[in-house]
Amino acid sequence: MINTPQLTNLQIEILELYSTELLEKELNELKIHMAKFFANKAIQEADTIWEQKHLSQKDMEKWLNELKNCS
Repeated sequence: MINTPQLTNLQIEILELYSTELLEKELNELKIHMAKFFANKAIQEADTIWEQKHLSQKDMEKWLNELKNCS
């Protein structure tokens, strides 16, 4: 028996909404819009965590310096 993963609600919605054939240019535009949407969601979540933990620019600089020292 093969365990087939179920589609997510996002996958189902995309299949239903975009069941028409797109030009390559349109498909690329759609990919860019989707990438920007998910990037913005990630930034918003990072900002929320940043504020909850009361982090500062000094914290970021410290982490960056630690990473530089690891290489």
